This record gives sequence, C-alpha cells and structure tokens, in this order.
Amino acid sequence: MDSKFNVLQENIDAGICLLKISGSLDAHTAPILEEKISSAISQGIFRIIVNFKDLEYISSAGLGVFMAFVEEIRENNGDIKLTEMKSKVLSVFELLGFPLIFDIVPSDASAIQMFNDNILRKND
Repeated sequence: MDSKFNVLQENIDAGICLLKISGSLDAHTAPILEEKISSAISQGIFRIIVNFKDLEYISSAGLGVFMAFVEEIRENNGDIKLTEMKSKVLSVFELLGFPLIFDIVPSDASAIQMFNDNILRKND
C-alpha cells in the first residue's frame, strides 16, 4: 500500500485551524498529522477542523492521532471537527464508535459554523 500522505494547513479567522489530509493515514504517516496538531496547540489554537475529502485510507494508528489530542483540546475549550469523509473512511470511524466522540460533518463551513455557534452560546 502506498503510504503517501500530505497535510495542508490553513489558519482561519478566530483561532480555527483547518487541516486538509490526503493519501493514507497509517502508522508510518500518523506522526506527520500529530506534528501539525501539536503545532496548532502550541500556538494556542484549540479549534481544529480536519478535512478528509482526499483521504483514501485510515488505519487504527491514524485513528489514534485524534484520540491522543481530544482531551487536551477540550480541556482548553476547543474541539476537533471532522469533515468531508468518504464512505469507506467513515465506515471505519462508525465501526469504532467515533461519531459518539467527534462531530463528523459534511463541510468545513458547517464545522466553522458549529465553532462560532459554541462561542455565541458561551457568551450568552
């Protein structure tokens, strides 16, 4: 299996980091994503969107990346939102119960809206 993997990072207004991942996320490539998420956290960014549109494959090691960071991110009033998953990747997440832990939404715009709605509710 080709373990080619790439992460493109965009910082969006209001402290949201968008990571667009592509290729295969497995034990060999998981450290690349870990480094990007760690970097966002070290910059004080705790609202992270991961776009799966171009991800073809994910292994348990890839899934572990999200579990490794979710507690720290939520302790800092942030979250990880997952967007645009292909059905074969989504089925892996569903099999392991990840939709109970993470918001899996259709688009980056809907994830941004969820983050913004959470800010509005906290300020009420």
